[in-house]
Amino acid sequence: MRKSHPVRRAVLAGAATVSGIVLLLSLKPASGPGSAPAAGGAAPPVAAQSPQGGRDAGASTVTGDAVRTQYGPVQVRLTVSGGRITGAEAVQAPKGGQSDRVTADAVPKLNRAAVAAGSADIDAVSGATYTSAGYRQSLQSALDKAAAPAGSGSESGPGRGTQVLTGDAVRTQYGPVQVRVTVSGGRITGVEALQTPKGGRSDRITGEAVPKLERAAVAAGSADIDAVSGATYTSAGYRQSLQSALDRAGG
Repeated sequence: MRKSHPVRRAVLAGAATVSGIVLLLSLKPASGPGSAPAAGGAAPPVAAQSPQGGRDAGASTVTGDAVRTQYGPVQVRLTVSGGRITGAEAVQAPKGGQSDRVTADAVPKLNRAAVAAGSADIDAVSGATYTSAGYRQSLQSALDKAAAPAGSGSESGPGRGTQVLTGDAVRTQYGPVQVRVTVSGGRITGVEALQTPKGGRSDRITGEAVPKLERAAVAAGSADIDAVSGATYTSAGYRQSLQSALDRAGG
């Protein structure tokens, strides 16, 4: 009996070793590629979540003019960082009927082309001639605005250049309202309405209200201005667009 003890111990030790190996092999797949979805596969890669190492610390957003085309307005907003276009989007594009399909096909291509080219010198998308032309024009106006502060030397002192900034196009009950602001030396020196309600009574109301709103904005130096009597919706849209433009100026 004593002679059989070492053999027994060897058998038991061998069985334990085999069991340990089997256990390790059964656990190993949990850390492999197949476990990625269970370990949080819903989260996108880090590179897709945020830009690389601080490149966008000085990024700015600038909106181009709303350009009227045969099928509707086109307006482009750019993100510029380090003097380069890092993002482009169409905040307005032709809508309704066949325009929905054309816009859905053309705009993403135009956005990618703008970023790749770094300028408004991009090709028109086949089948979207008018949209492409409006896109390029709005894109160029955005680039002009982005370059304006650095290129202007009319004001003395650092950071005292002139900025021309376009606010958001705000939809109202009677039509969109959009404001462009000129800021010089930290002060509003000029305001103009790029879009206002049109047609019927709106023409008369707009003709009376907008000049008053422009003078009020320059006088106040902010979007804290009173509504014009009889033009409540236009006034509200004007103030909202004006404020969005000032926000871009840091005002």
